Amino acid sequence: MKENRLFLLPGTPDDNNRDYLPQAIKGSDIVVNENGNNSRPYPERLKEYHAALVEGQEDSWYEYVPESYDPSKKTPLVFAMHGGLMSGWGQCIYTSWSYVADRDGIIVVFPDAHNKLFWEQMPTLEDADNKEIAGFAVPEPTQRIEDHRDCNFVLALLKLMKEKYNIDEGRVFMQGMSAGNMMTGIFARYYGNLLAGAAGSAGPCSLSLLFEEDGSLRNEGGPVAVWQTRPEHNGFGLRDYEREADIVRYNRVYWMKINECNPTPEISIIGEDNFAFYKGKKAPLTFMDVKNRDHGQKLDESFLQWDYFLSGLRRLPDGSIVDEGSITPRTGDAFGAAFAEGMDSVWFGQRIEKLSTVPIRWKKLKYHGLNGGEKVRGEYLCVPLSFLARMVGAEYLPSEDTLTACLKLRDGRTLQFARGSIGCMIDDTMRQMYCEALHRNSELLVSVEWFARYLFNYTVTTCNGVTYVTDHHAELSYFMADLIKDLFRGNAMPEDFARARHINWMGK
Repeated sequence: MKENRLFLLPGTPDDNNRDYLPQAIKGSDIVVNENGNNSRPYPERLKEYHAALVEGQEDSWYEYVPESYDPSKKTPLVFAMHGGLMSGWGQCIYTSWSYVADRDGIIVVFPDAHNKLFWEQMPTLEDADNKEIAGFAVPEPTQRIEDHRDCNFVLALLKLMKEKYNIDEGRVFMQGMSAGNMMTGIFARYYGNLLAGAAGSAGPCSLSLLFEEDGSLRNEGGPVAVWQTRPEHNGFGLRDYEREADIVRYNRVYWMKINECNPTPEISIIGEDNFAFYKGKKAPLTFMDVKNRDHGQKLDESFLQWDYFLSGLRRLPDGSIVDEGSITPRTGDAFGAAFAEGMDSVWFGQRIEKLSTVPIRWKKLKYHGLNGGEKVRGEYLCVPLSFLARMVGAEYLPSEDTLTACLKLRDGRTLQFARGSIGCMIDDTMRQMYCEALHRNSELLVSVEWFARYLFNYTVTTCNGVTYVTDHHAELSYFMADLIKDLFRGNAMPEDFARARHINWMGK
């Protein structure tokens, strides 16, 4: 039996304690759980430090150095930035960075924000509306980056870590959650030249930090490889998905422009994780939306960010960023097709194609019987049969009047469909579909849900007007569906950044 290098340690659940970061956790085996905000027992190797690194004022941070650390070898360094109202040690136990460090021999440092609650931010158009969070006063934003106390602390801490350990200067990374994601964004936009990659979880930043009044991009740090995670139910209580989709879109497009990315990504949906992998002339970008996830970070997210992305990145001495090969390749689903009702495009083979006619969302109605009245018993996306045949490698044989059609499948089965019939003849046996076959523009359309699930045992998942079909477990999320519709509209790289600047969380 293979001996594993990593083991999950049991914790003592504290389900009655719903404080954001219960102080009793520190140094204990207590764990808390809240829709993915799952903590791990406090690791013994996490060490706390205090020093006056900037302007004679004391700061605190936590270092996780794996047992395998070898001072004679260059070692990657990750800064992990905590969320608002949290701490460095909280970021350690609410993530899996310590496990990644043990497995792959990296060093992780978890700084505390200087005021112990919130990282300093830069001025935004929403500042008048954001004076406090959960009853705690939010610090006034810093006007000039030179005066940004927390950035100066990170710069000093980076210098200290290089003096203390044998750090690989080409493999320094930063990751943050919520306010820590915003802090990571500030550092990447101004000091990105010091990083090979930056990863953020949860809240996207204010668009007024990304774009000037005239729509030009605000950036001094240059290109850097960026990973963005956006939980489907992020929202900060806003629950205005359309407005949030705009904010998510322009946060993504900002780095697509900086890194000169190809506007068409490779898409992979694995379970609740929805990935879009972008290649860039100057640096790559990975976007991940998490189905059914509230604001925060997943416990496995450090593994995802490291294995898919950060593990292969390096900044060369000339300043360029190269991908030397991540642990997990960033490739799209080998089999995946996405459709949107009313749109004549399909995502298939990791590219966009045109359909012979638009898919139709069709209601299966019950309108007879003892109780009478009309009732909807299901809604299904009816897709051109000619494309479904190509999707599964079948031979498509329509009748001359196109009112019937046969498909010869690769496994030898023959299917026959007819306009207005809910039946599908499979060889010499009839099976009932979810709804009747439609006829539009000399084309039969049938339910893709029934076709994929019943005939091939595929996964079909629908969200935000988009239906995705694949050969493995997948759950399409809201912002990935929005991204796919942008691809269909030819709007993958919008240019109206002056408008974008004024889209904010408060709806102004």
